[in-house]
Amino acid sequence: MTQRLIDTCALEEALDAFADARDWRQFHSPKNLAMALTGEVGELVEIFQWRSEQASWDVARMPETAEHVRQELADVALYLVRLASVLGVDLNQAIADKMILNAQKYPPLSR
Repeated sequence: MTQRLIDTCALEEALDAFADARDWRQFHSPKNLAMALTGEVGELVEIFQWRSEQASWDVARMPETAEHVRQELADVALYLVRLASVLGVDLNQAIADKMILNAQKYPPLSR
C-alpha cells in the first residue's frame, strides 16, 4: 500500500461535478486539458518574468502579486488534477513512484 502523499479524490469529484453542470465534459479531452494546463503554467511564469532571482522569492508575499500567484497556482493544480482524472491516472501513486525514481537517480549527498 502506497503512503497517501496527496489525496485528490474530493477535488476530482468536485471538478467532475463542475464540468458536468456546465456540459464541459465534451471539451475535457486529454489534449485540451494538457493545452489548458500549459496555458496556466505560462500565466504563472509571466509573474516571474523579468524579476531578479531574489525578487522571485517574494512574489507570494508582495501585495501586488500575492493573489495572482495564488490564483495561477490553483489553476495549475485544478487542470493537473482534472487531466489525471480524465486519463485515469492515480496521481498519488504516480507521485510516490516518481519520488522513488528521483531518489534513486539523485542520491543524498554524502558528507
